[in-house]
Amino acid sequence: MAPPSTAPKPGRTLLALFAILVVLSGVAVWQGQTTPKLGLDLAGGTTVTLTAKTSSGKNPPAQQMDQAVKIMTQRVNGLGVSDAEVAKQGSNNIVVNVPGEGQGRVVSLIGTTAKLQFRQVFAVADGKPSTGTPPAPGAIPSASPSGDAKPGDGKSPSPEATPSTSAKPSGSASATPRGKALSGALTEPTPSGSASPSGAPSPTSPLVPPSGQPLPGQDPRAPPQDYAGVTDKAVIQQFEALNCYTGDRRAPGSNDPNRKFVAACDQDEEGGQIAKYILGPVRVLGENVDGANAMPPNAQQGQASWSVSLDFDGKGARQFGEVTTDAYGAYQQDPNSPRAQVAIVLDGQVVSAPSIREGAITGGTASIDGPPDSFDQRYATDLANVLKYGALPLEFTQSSIDEVSSTLGSDQLTGGLIAGAIGLGLVVLYCMFYYRGLGLVAVSSLIVASGITYLAVVILGEGMGFRLSLPHIIGLIVSIGITADSFIVYFERLRDELRAGRRLRPSVETAWKRARRTILVADAVTFLAALVLYFLAVGGVAGFAFAMGLTTLIDVVVVFFFTKPLVALLSRTKFYGRGHPLSGLDPRKLHRAAQKTSAATAGTSQEV
Repeated sequence: MAPPSTAPKPGRTLLALFAILVVLSGVAVWQGQTTPKLGLDLAGGTTVTLTAKTSSGKNPPAQQMDQAVKIMTQRVNGLGVSDAEVAKQGSNNIVVNVPGEGQGRVVSLIGTTAKLQFRQVFAVADGKPSTGTPPAPGAIPSASPSGDAKPGDGKSPSPEATPSTSAKPSGSASATPRGKALSGALTEPTPSGSASPSGAPSPTSPLVPPSGQPLPGQDPRAPPQDYAGVTDKAVIQQFEALNCYTGDRRAPGSNDPNRKFVAACDQDEEGGQIAKYILGPVRVLGENVDGANAMPPNAQQGQASWSVSLDFDGKGARQFGEVTTDAYGAYQQDPNSPRAQVAIVLDGQVVSAPSIREGAITGGTASIDGPPDSFDQRYATDLANVLKYGALPLEFTQSSIDEVSSTLGSDQLTGGLIAGAIGLGLVVLYCMFYYRGLGLVAVSSLIVASGITYLAVVILGEGMGFRLSLPHIIGLIVSIGITADSFIVYFERLRDELRAGRRLRPSVETAWKRARRTILVADAVTFLAALVLYFLAVGGVAGFAFAMGLTTLIDVVVVFFFTKPLVALLSRTKFYGRGHPLSGLDPRKLHRAAQKTSAATAGTSQEV
């Protein structure tokens, strides 16, 4: 009689598991990483000391330092399970340990202040000084704050800041070489202005002519730029003398939210050109950003680069709607007005300055994008990560940066691997001695589980920054016992069926139905414990919990997709099916053992 259609097909299950192994191997090769990444204690890394900088020169408040450590730790966790460490040292230092060499980018990301501001543009020009040679750094005038401006109050600038009908720079509506657009779902992308050579001004660029020359038809004694609405003369002087092609492009005072007007440089150059700006009062602060996510290019919306999507809270959405309303009003009065732009300023540098051409944006969502060569996936991901967790309450400078060796970790790793090998050897010996031929199934299952674990560690290392450290290895070694427990539960259920006098092939399915619930409950308890420990602990303990949770999931996969199907296939062979004495499934031997146990139990009862 043919078996029913619902009969299990162990061969197909094994093929599915090996197909998964092939796919995982292909992913590892495709990623270009075939060995696990090692943590700080095994491979060394980079140690950077960040020193807090205050305007008074005194030590910062302890509360602000603790908040900075918390935000940096969140940024580290946002990068994945990277085994990085952030700790406060003294009253004004924070030490960041990142595994692996050449981690300057990660350290820079962690220590970025990430003060985000939205300001309306009042003037824009090429980043070179507009009046001859720039003065010495000490001679650059700083912008003086105005008392009537409050950051993020959502109010429009003073009445005198209305567009002037006097001399205006000629050009297109794209007022900056990096006129990056807001989300295409909200407004049409702003085309980038072409960089013109230093000889004569481009007819499509509103940049100030070189050497401070006036615009055509303008009074030679008049300033070469239209500063209508800019009431701070010190900022105008700073703007004209500012040279964005030297230094770190952070103009003095450009990151101060209390200044009504500031001069700022563009963050990156495009086409060999860097723009500089005069920006109005802060209209929206980064603290009003609810979320930030890196988004891939969207050809349908005209975006050729990655972007960062921003979601504002209620207050931020209202303020952003007000500043875009003002910018759109300026655009309607004069499409060439720089006040039609809203600058997105990060740590004193302009990341983007899009023109508002499609009306006010009141949906509470915007995006930052840029040229594909600089605004790639890594840059967008890093920017979204630092914005997601808010700005640091203090500014930090790198006091020192050192490479750390892994000598101590290597010795501990050797000892750990020896201990793991001894434990694994004892498990194998016990399985072979007690289960005989059935022990080969357990050993094979351990080998498959080890292979899947290795591939998972490799893929996670490249995909989410997982680095194998000593706590992780301890968690993996402990999981050997967890995996062996699952096999023992199933094997003992199967042997119980044979002791009761049942045949092997039907006993395989009956025993599995009884054993799988026990296996799932035991693994669920272990996984929940690992999950709670991971979220409540930090550092090495969290790494141990992560490794234990990972191997618990792998144990379930191996038992369901390898151990049970393999036992089902072996039960059809003569060696196992007929109960060879060395198979571990000899019904006569198991039955005699059961009888001896029953007799011993009965004798003990009579004595009692």
